[in-house]
Order: sequence, then structure tokens, then C-alpha cells
Amino acid sequence: MSGLVYSYTRFSDPRQAKGTSAERQAAYAARWAAEHGLRLDESLTLQDEGLSAYHQRHVKSGALGVFLAAVESGKVPAGSVLVVEGLDRLSRAEPIQAQAQLAQIVNAGITVVTASDGKAYSRERLKANPMDLVYSLLVMIRAHEESDTKSKRVKAAISKQCEGWLAGTFRGIVRNGKDPAWTRLVDGKFELVPERVEAVRTALDLYRRGYSPRRITLHLANEGLQMTDSGPQSLQIYRLIQQRALLGEKEIAVDGTTYRLPGYYPALLTPAEWDDLQAVAHSRVRRAGKSVVPHLITGLRIAVCGYCGHAMVGQNIGTRNRRADGGIHDGHRRLNCITYKNADCTIKPMTISVAPIERALMTYCSDMLNLQALYGGDRSSGPRARVAAARAKLAELTQQIERLTDAILQAGADGGAPLTFARRARSLEAEQVEAEKDLSAAERELAALARVDLAGADAAWQRLAEGVEAQDYDARVRARQLVADTFQRIVIYRAGVRPTETPKGIIEIMLVAKGGVGRLLQINAQGQLLAAEATKQQWE
Repeated sequence: MSGLVYSYTRFSDPRQAKGTSAERQAAYAARWAAEHGLRLDESLTLQDEGLSAYHQRHVKSGALGVFLAAVESGKVPAGSVLVVEGLDRLSRAEPIQAQAQLAQIVNAGITVVTASDGKAYSRERLKANPMDLVYSLLVMIRAHEESDTKSKRVKAAISKQCEGWLAGTFRGIVRNGKDPAWTRLVDGKFELVPERVEAVRTALDLYRRGYSPRRITLHLANEGLQMTDSGPQSLQIYRLIQQRALLGEKEIAVDGTTYRLPGYYPALLTPAEWDDLQAVAHSRVRRAGKSVVPHLITGLRIAVCGYCGHAMVGQNIGTRNRRADGGIHDGHRRLNCITYKNADCTIKPMTISVAPIERALMTYCSDMLNLQALYGGDRSSGPRARVAAARAKLAELTQQIERLTDAILQAGADGGAPLTFARRARSLEAEQVEAEKDLSAAERELAALARVDLAGADAAWQRLAEGVEAQDYDARVRARQLVADTFQRIVIYRAGVRPTETPKGIIEIMLVAKGGVGRLLQINAQGQLLAAEATKQQWE
């Protein structure tokens, strides 16, 4: 026999590693290698702590998965030996899956030795003693059944604790999943970790102000703030804004049932603040891009070409000569119809400076009378209509599902329901889930709008106007958020609504406020407002 000896240990609970089984197995592997004239490979550490073999986490993200990949790629020489405490250390998955895993190793010319009983499983031995294969299968069946029973018992206990929490009869710790990094358990109660809370609050504030996750992580790193031990990462921001732990809730999913335990953690956000945050996350339009000079109206799925209806995109030509203050010249900050490269949109000019449009927008919105004209009195009418439409859609789908369910039950009583009934039911249920999401988003938008008053809105635009013109990053990010909060659609007519009749250099912009009406602005190449009038055109 030639090859190397490898030792693999696995503990589903890291606390098990404190025992002596790992040392005992290591000694056994060394002794086995010496007795068979092989060398124990001590350079490769094969140990998984806290990884379940029942859920195959040790294969998906653990050392065993690395070993199996090395076997498959031929990096583990044929004739090598893998020493494990028992076959249950390799897998507690369904027997057919566990046996396939053992077969993968054995078929690669690797011998599996179990330290608990000294048995060796190799292709030659199993061929000579087929009953060993049967024995291995019985061990795997028993291991899976033990884990399956334990899993069901644990799930039942967790469900009981969750139901007790919701009923107010249980206030203990529910051992399931990870707790948020901004909390710590002290004497059976969760407390906030001040330095982590500061990092979380800073990240949320920047997200609301329109910063991208990348910018947020850079800011946190520069300030020396960490939300977790691993340091700031963009992915953490995406996860953070969806965590109901911010509300103080613990969310647990058990066998398809989701429990939300209110008051489990100290809350960082009020329900109103949570709704506002989810409205931001749902629209996905308030985050600034990576540009050094963020554009105010592009990248928000708001600005469109008035001629072809496609999106307008921004471009900074930053390689050319800069202004004396280091900023980008107006002519080098462009606004293009996304189709201009393939000439699908034929109205020229295909590209214009975005500076006059931004300048006119900031000036127009800095006047309260203009803002009032945009909203036409009731700014909540649009969101209310969307909520009503979403509710009607959901009610219609619910009725369809109920009728189809009745038909399936009747068909079953008459001898069997057609397969098309089941397919249609699944399709309707998927539509129902999407309709529920749409309704939640519309209700969040309406709730957020109800908390915002026009009073002082003009001052918010006025405060940012100078910084926007100076290309200050923070001012432009804040103004970008105001644009996202205010407008449902911004339609750009690069050469006017009627290009053949409009004087050269004139740009027309239709502003449609959320829940408001359309206003058509006419501006010149410097961004000066020449005319403004109401329009009945609405955009959905």
C-alpha cells in the first residue's frame, strides 16, 4: 500500500472539541500509519467544528468538502487512507447520499478507516466482503435516523418556544440562528454594544441619505467603525437593511413557518423608521453611484427620453481638463439616451450637458409655489390609488384561488383533478405572493408619504443648491435623494417636445411628482427657466 494517511474529525457542536476524541483519533491515525508503513500527512488539517453532517454543511463549506474536491481532482494520491472516528463523522445525510459519498472516496482508490471499530473500507475489501457494504449502509441509516429524530425534536422545541413567546408565556432564549452583532447576552438578557450600535446607526443614516453600500463601507472604515468582527463589507449593508432585528424582532423559520418574536432584542428603529427604511430599500433608487460627481437624475429609473421612452443615462468625461477648483466642466457631464450608440432614437442631439437640467431643477424646486403646483394639492392621491389597485388585485387572485380550490375538490370527489388544475393553482399562488409584496410596498410608500409635509421642503432644496453647483459629493447625494423622494418620472426632451418648431438650444423637461401632476419646464442651455405649464400627461 502506498500513499498518505489523513485524519478527519468533525464536531457538530464546537464545545465537543474540548474533549479528548480529537487527540485520541490523531494518536490512532499516527499509530495506524506507522503499523502500515505509511506517512501521516500533518500539513493538511481536516477538522470541522460546528458543521452539521445531517445538513451536509461540512461538505458545502467545510474541510471535508475541500478533501472531496482534492480527491476528485486527483490531488490526493491513490492508495491513501482517510481515518475517521466513525462513518457518521463522514455523513448523516440520507443513506443513499451518504453511501454515494463513501463510494466517491473508495472509487478514487482511497481507504476509509474507522477508529471506533478498526474497520477499513476499500474497493478491494468491499469486493471481497460485500457484507461490509451492507454494514456501512446500516450504520448510515442509523446515523441519519438519529439525526432526523433529533432534528424533529429540536424543531418542535423551537416552535413551542416561539409560540410561547408570542403568547407571552415564555421569555427565555431561543437557540436558533445568529444574534445581531450589535447585541450581547448578559445574565440572560440582550444588551446593546455601543460601538457596534454607532456603526449600524451611521450605516443606516448614510443609506437613507443615498450613499451606496460601497461608499458606506469606505466611510465606516475611515471612521474606524465596525458592525461585526469581520470589518465593514458591502454585503453587510444589503443584509442589514432587511434585518427585522433592527425593530427588536427575532425572525425564525421552522418547517415552512416563520415566527417573528417582538421585543426579543433592544430595538434600534421605531416601526415608522423601519417603514421608511423598507421604502428606500424596495425602490432601490436612493443609493448614489460610484461616480466622484454623482448625477442627480440618472440611475434612479426615473429619467427617460421623451422621444423613445428609453432610460436616460449619465456620463462624466473625467479625463479631460478640469475646472480650476478640480471639478468637471459642464460640457463634460453628459446626459444621453441609452439607445444613442445604436441610433434607435433618431432625434438629435443624442447627448446634451446635464448641468442646465440639474441647475433648472434645483432652482425650480427651491420655490414653495412651484412645489405646491407640482403636487396639485393632494400628494397622497397617487400612492392611495396604488394601494387600492394592489388590494383589488390581491382580492381578485384570492377569489380565483378559492374557486380553483373548490373545483379541484369537486374533481377529486368525481374521480381525480386534472394536472392542469394543480399547475394553475401553483401559478396563482406565485402571483398572490407577488401581489402581497406589491401591496406591502404601496402601503409603505403611503405611510412614508403621510409622515412628510411640504412645509420646509423648499428650504431643503435651497440649502443644497450651492453645494450641488460646486459638485460637492455629500450635497449631490442628498439632492439625489430629494429627487428620488419627489419625482415619479422626469421626461427629457433634448430638442423640445416639438423639435422642428423649437428654437435651437432649448430643452424641455416634464416633471411628474409622486402623487402629483405633470409640469412642463422650458429651459435654455444655461439652465434658466423660460416657461412652466401644467400638463395632463401621467406616467405609471
